[in-house]
Amino acid sequence: MVIPTQYMNRRLSIGGLAAALILCATLSRGAAFADGFSLESAGVRGGLSANSGRDEFHEAEGFLNVNLPWHWSLGRRWNLKSRLDFSAGWLGDSTYNAALGSLGPTLVLRREGLPLSFEGGSSPTGLSRYQFENKDLGTQFQFTSHVGLNFDVTKRIQITYRFHHISNAGLSSSNPGLNMHLFGISFLF
Repeated sequence: MVIPTQYMNRRLSIGGLAAALILCATLSRGAAFADGFSLESAGVRGGLSANSGRDEFHEAEGFLNVNLPWHWSLGRRWNLKSRLDFSAGWLGDSTYNAALGSLGPTLVLRREGLPLSFEGGSSPTGLSRYQFENKDLGTQFQFTSHVGLNFDVTKRIQITYRFHHISNAGLSSSNPGLNMHLFGISFLF
């Protein structure tokens, strides 16, 4: 049985959101610590669509990340922290451009002493345009789900890779989704 792309994208978006909620609920039963809000990082990132050819898109954005008051100790030097990510930028194909903005939670997994961290999250996203030359994203309201890898070059500089998926989660009959590879640099506070 072949599942149409629009249904697969909806299932991925809903599944990612459900997994994040279940993870948060499970972790809230463990040792959660509250420290307060603090500025974590600010930077820029940019990249291109994971699909080459006629659906090629480019994206560039600035971002600001704020630590949320909850983090969890997962045992021998492993920590999971919560963060709120803000971003604003540009998305475009060979003909049309759109402004985009997003705001949403992220979970960051880190082991003490290692300069690497892993992250994943999901954010409601607004687009100033949803119809492009070869792709109709269906609506101006989207969801962006991401997974990423961060490398601390120094105590204050971090380079990042992020794979993210933009989709309207079935809010429109047109929901082709858009997958992006983004590379960034950030200043750590």
